[in-house]
Amino acid sequence: MPEKQSPNPVHELHYQGAEKLVQRAKSESLGDGGLRTSQLLCEALVLDPHHHEAQVLQERLHQTFVPRWHFPMLADKARNSAYAMAIAAKVKPGDVVLDIGCGAGLTAMLAARAGAQHVYTCEQQPLIAQAAQRVIEQNGLSDRITVLPKWSHNIVVGVDMPEPADVVISEIVDTVLLGEGALDTLSHAMAVLAKPDARAIPERGTLMAQLVESEKLMNLWQPQQAEGFDLCAFHHLANVAQITPSDFATCGLRPLGPTTDLFQFDFTRPNTHPARTTENLICTGAGTVHAVFVSFEMDLAPGIQLTNGLYSDGHWGRTAILLNDPMHARPGDHLTITAQHDASNLSVSIHECPADTEEANVAALWMNPAWTPNRPYYEGTAIPVTDRPLWNPPEVQTVEPQRNPYH
Repeated sequence: MPEKQSPNPVHELHYQGAEKLVQRAKSESLGDGGLRTSQLLCEALVLDPHHHEAQVLQERLHQTFVPRWHFPMLADKARNSAYAMAIAAKVKPGDVVLDIGCGAGLTAMLAARAGAQHVYTCEQQPLIAQAAQRVIEQNGLSDRITVLPKWSHNIVVGVDMPEPADVVISEIVDTVLLGEGALDTLSHAMAVLAKPDARAIPERGTLMAQLVESEKLMNLWQPQQAEGFDLCAFHHLANVAQITPSDFATCGLRPLGPTTDLFQFDFTRPNTHPARTTENLICTGAGTVHAVFVSFEMDLAPGIQLTNGLYSDGHWGRTAILLNDPMHARPGDHLTITAQHDASNLSVSIHECPADTEEANVAALWMNPAWTPNRPYYEGTAIPVTDRPLWNPPEVQTVEPQRNPYH
């Protein structure tokens, strides 16, 4: 039997040093977006790469401040290719470019590659901004790209960037275009931070709805029973299905009719006024209507589109409004819905009675940025950072909505 090895004095010294750094990290305020805490944990792991608590806290910090959807988004080849083509088509040599929502710095680097004289890219989450700066440095573009670690509304022309932008690039939309405050952010950017004839990527977006059939989707979100018990009284808590990309791939949503446009948005001159529309969704095939599927199309540049529709792939989630009572439909039937938005939230109401009934039974289902999958730090709202360390919860906690790893 091998003899037990005596402790390594050097390793013990490193462990003690790492332990002190971890304790300091745990007491740090997160009011700086986690920068100081991250630095202390990194220093601890340099001393002791196997320090258990340092690894756990670092991962918890990253998951809190860096939404997980960033990574499948960066792996989305269709999205990346579309933005690369649109930027190459619209950015001209000598342009000053404003890139809103830096992320890892990809769109900023694409603009530099397209010939921009200089790119100013803003990111209000400090850890993300810091990482983007490193990515840009590693790609040799630090002299042509400036990372502004702030919200775009706080950028001042003449201070943060020398002149207004010729091109404004953004990718700050969620599954229904509105949830990350894109309209408000781009309204400010195009009016205050861009030249009068500035170009924008994307140029416009359209929200659409259509009738779909998917028993698997209904069974996933509104299972009728479990182990012989009736669960129907629980279903009203899940009328809006936020569908992950993997669930979308397995649920096999079948269209029962064409898409109907709900709202169109001009991102070059955004209108932030509320809007409302009532539409009849037409059924062109026989089947059971289980849900109203909401999707978008974005025109990045002439001939270049992105969508999260039924036949698309990629990292975006999808949204569907489930019917309380699935409807058996034949070609020519229709379902009436009312859709409303206030420039940052979308609601969809399903008229359970025929449209000509005096009082339709309307179930309003709000999709609010606080509830739907989106970024903890997004351009449309200045969300304050917490001052409380992540690992010292108070005795009484408010239950917060869970954010999904897609947007």
